[in-house]
This record gives sequence, structure tokens and C-alpha cells, in this order.
Amino acid sequence: MSIIRAGLALVFTLFWTFSANAQSTVWIQVEAQPTLTSAQERVREYSREHENVAGFYLGSGWYGILLGPYTRSDAETLRRRLRRNSTIPNDSYIVTARNFGQQYWPIGVGVSTTAQPLPGENTARAEPEIQTTQQEPIEDIAPQAPDETLREARTSERALNRDEKKLLQVAMEWAGFYSAAIDGSFGRGTRNAMQAWQEANNHTATGVLTTAQRVELIGAYNAVLDGIGLEQIADTTTGINMLMPMGVVDFAHYEPPFARYKPKGDIPAQLLLISQPGDQDRFFGLYEILQTLEIIPVDGPRNRSANRFEIEGQDETQHTYVFAQLKNGEIKGYALVWPAGDDARRIRVLAEMKASFATLPGVLDPALAVPDETQAVDLVSGLDVRKPQKAHSGFYIDTQGSVVTTLDAVSSCQKITIGQGYDANIVHQDEALGLAVLQPTQALAPLDAAAFQTAVPRLQSRVAVAGYPYGGVLVSPTLSYGVLADIRGLNGEDRLKRLTLKAENGNAGGPVFDDGGAVLGMLLPRETQEDQVLPPDVAFFLETEEILKALSEAEITVETTDQFAFMPPETLTLQAADITVLVRCW
Repeated sequence: MSIIRAGLALVFTLFWTFSANAQSTVWIQVEAQPTLTSAQERVREYSREHENVAGFYLGSGWYGILLGPYTRSDAETLRRRLRRNSTIPNDSYIVTARNFGQQYWPIGVGVSTTAQPLPGENTARAEPEIQTTQQEPIEDIAPQAPDETLREARTSERALNRDEKKLLQVAMEWAGFYSAAIDGSFGRGTRNAMQAWQEANNHTATGVLTTAQRVELIGAYNAVLDGIGLEQIADTTTGINMLMPMGVVDFAHYEPPFARYKPKGDIPAQLLLISQPGDQDRFFGLYEILQTLEIIPVDGPRNRSANRFEIEGQDETQHTYVFAQLKNGEIKGYALVWPAGDDARRIRVLAEMKASFATLPGVLDPALAVPDETQAVDLVSGLDVRKPQKAHSGFYIDTQGSVVTTLDAVSSCQKITIGQGYDANIVHQDEALGLAVLQPTQALAPLDAAAFQTAVPRLQSRVAVAGYPYGGVLVSPTLSYGVLADIRGLNGEDRLKRLTLKAENGNAGGPVFDDGGAVLGMLLPRETQEDQVLPPDVAFFLETEEILKALSEAEITVETTDQFAFMPPETLTLQAADITVLVRCW
């Protein structure tokens, strides 16, 4: 059993001493539950239907629900009868009281150790009456272990096996007191963590946990899973078998490549199972596509190898973890979306899911994807694609992938991407010109880069603007033709040139080409003024000379030309597509 899976079990036995008479009796164990809350719920149900129901802390990880005590022959007779009537599970079995811990049911009523007579055929009975005198509410009652001296604590600690020691380290790490290796070795780091935990929980700080303290620590570690409803689900449609938090999610539907689980209850969690056939290209493509989804925030680590990847994203509302692997032509994984600020439960649930993830034969049939009227370009298998705050245009200016765009396009961004999602940073900006220079964070080799025209263009000559007027809905840039109306702005500004051309907001930052494919400048955003409304076919661009000055300050070398040429429209369209790039602000 893995260390994380062992987290569902308590690891310390509290010994319950019975009289010699108790050793001659046996019990029918019908269930064992991993938490006190779940055990209390089940033991109440059994008490409504059966006599002589008791609950004991079993040790080694479980709270038992038992019937008895009986003589062995009576216990066997009753077990066969109840199994035949399907009123107890078929795997119920006979146990002795040797390793029973603290009694948790009935509350306030001692359980007899004398063998009880067999109940009649009608075993129904009322729930035991709870004595309330000086009793806390049942929900607040937890098994208590006896206090120990330091010497006794050391002795009981030596009885722990390696996995039990590792679990203690896991629990202390979860509680925020331990940050070293989970190795089951109690060195200085573990002792310091134990001492800090004892101090924080009003215990004598010895650096050695007593049996009761270990129960308290593990109990708190497991308590966060109450109500989560972790269940081992074998989904043969997706070929995935794992623990899932069915107390907070419900299966919704299959929409390849996902099996979608929607939230239920008070926790707005979501779960996706990922399952599809594929090779490495498709696997890498899935990695890129997933990061465009709204449910996966931008901020967080990403890790991809040849056959597996992990994506983690967090913002002010949600924390998402994604895992997928490629094996034998099958891509399988999962995504857990959890509300932000609930790390205690999220970390535990995710750890259980990771430890239990296993694959079954087969993948989700792509034919299950049935098109309907909900289809949209901003949906992936029914999931919303993340939309940027702003989407404008830019253009490559060198072979290293440096990009010029408008400062307006990249101001107030948590993240900037260029092209199909390459991260980029601002390396230079000029507020007076409204210009920004971006550089990709990874090696990028564009198909072409701008050649800046340094000669003065002729008035009324034809020009073309390349850009993404629809914010990236179209995968390739659009080329719009116009005329150079003036080599100055309306107020005589030398740094501006005026066009007669109708441009959309998304075109801002795009290159302005002359007839030969050289870049005359960068299209500027359309300004709006309260007392002035310009005609829709009036646009302005920042001229080459000003851009070259800014690039010189940024120590970026670019190509220039002073020759005018002619390029057929179809050739110019291809060149513009190689140079122009989509710039998105997230």
C-alpha cells in the first residue's frame, strides 16, 4: 500500500483490555470504515436493523462495526442466517476482541463481554438510547488513547513499521511542520517537526509523539476527507480506474476526449477524465490545447516530457491540476479543478487520485462526439476556451523572433503571448511613441522578418496593412489595401503618416507595407476624442524613422532598404503572413 493511500487509515492500535471471559467470545465484523464520521453513520443504520451492534476502533487503520459478542458456534449460525437474508455483507467474518481499541458505539453504554443469546428471526430493534449526561455531541467524540510517559512513547514508537513512520511524516508535512524527505527515518528534522507540532497543539514538547498524539495528528490529516466521498471508480468507457471525489462531483456526460464530472454540493469542483487514441504529435497538441481552456489558469508550472505532462494553474477563483500520459498509442489522464483557498482538501484529494490512477484496456470512442447547436469556435469539447483581455497585431523584426507592437496591446498584462501561444516579455517600450518591443521566452525562428523602408514614400501610393482584425478568430492575418494620404499627421506631426484605409482595432500594431513589401511603419490604434469623430477610413501609422530610433535604443539590429519595388498582391499576401504575428494580452 502506498504511503498516500495509507493516509485513509489510522496506523496506531489502542489496546482494549477485556476480561478472561471476553477471550472466549467472538464477534461478527460486518464493516470497517476509514473515518469516525462514516463509521458513526453506518453503525446507526445497523443498529436500527440488528441487536448487539457495537463499534470499536480496530487499529491499523479502521473503525469496525460488529455484532456480538457470541459464542463461536452461535456467531457462525447468525452470520450464515444474516448473509442468507442479505442483511449483512457476504464478506463479513468472525473476529476476536484481542485487538479492539476504544469503543465508540453505543455512546455511554458499556458493551458486555459475555456471550449474548442469538436474536430471533426478527432482528430489528430501535437505535440505542444515547446517554447525554456529561456527554459531548456524538460528532465531537473521537477515540482517546491513554497518555504515555516519554519512555512509553519511545517504546510504542519503536513498534511502528516504516510505512507508518512515513505516514507520520506525510501528516506533519501536510500540517505545515515538516519539509524534508518522506523516508520513515526519524532524524533531527523529524524530531524538530514533532516538537513544533506538540508546541502548536499544547502538548509537552519532547520531540517524541505519544500514541494519543499520533492518533490526533493522523485524525486531523484524515478529517479533511470527510464528505469528499472518495470512491474507486473503474470507468471502462474511458479505460481509467482511480479514486474520485464522488461526494463533490457527479458524472455529467462523455464528450471526447473527456468524461466530464460536474460539481455538486457546496464545493465547486470539476473532474475531467482524458482518454483518446493518439501518437506523440497528438499528445503534444493536447498539451497545447488544454492550456487554452478557461478552467486552466495561466499562472502555474508546466512540465512535459516525451510521454507524459503535468499542467498546474491557479488564480483567485480556482486551482487546476492536469496529468496525462502516452502509452501504447493511448492518451489517458485527468484534470481536477478545485476552488482556490481550499488547499487542505485539494492537496489530500489530489494525492489520493495520483496514487490510485491506473489504466484499463480501451479508450473513449471519438464517435461519441455528436455535433449540435452548442458548437462554437471558442469551445473545445464543450469547454470554454480562455479569452485574452486584448488581442492585437505585431510583426517580426529579426530572426530571433523579436516583435514590434503597440504599447496599448501589452499594457497591464499578466502574461503576453505571440503567435500560437509562445510566451513573450517586454524588453523595450516608448510611451511617447506608443511602441513596445517583445522577445519570446524560448527560441523562436520566424519564417521572415521586416525590412524597413528608409526612403520617403510617394503620396497617393498604394499601401497594405496586415493584421488580425478579428482577434485571432482567423488563423492567418488579413491584408487590407489603402492609400498613403499624407506623410504627416493632421497637426503636422512628422513621426506620423496618414492613410486612407478602413482598419479594425485588432489591426493596430500590424505592419504597413509599400508595394514592394518593405515596411513603412506600424499601424497605430484608432484614437477616440469626445469633441472629434474622424471618418472611418482615416488611419495613422508610426513611421520607420521613429521605430528605428527605438530599436537602436533597445540594441536590436534590423534590416533596412531604400529601394522601392513592386510585388504582386499574392506574393505580398504570403510575405505578410510570414511577418505578421498575433499578440495577445492575458
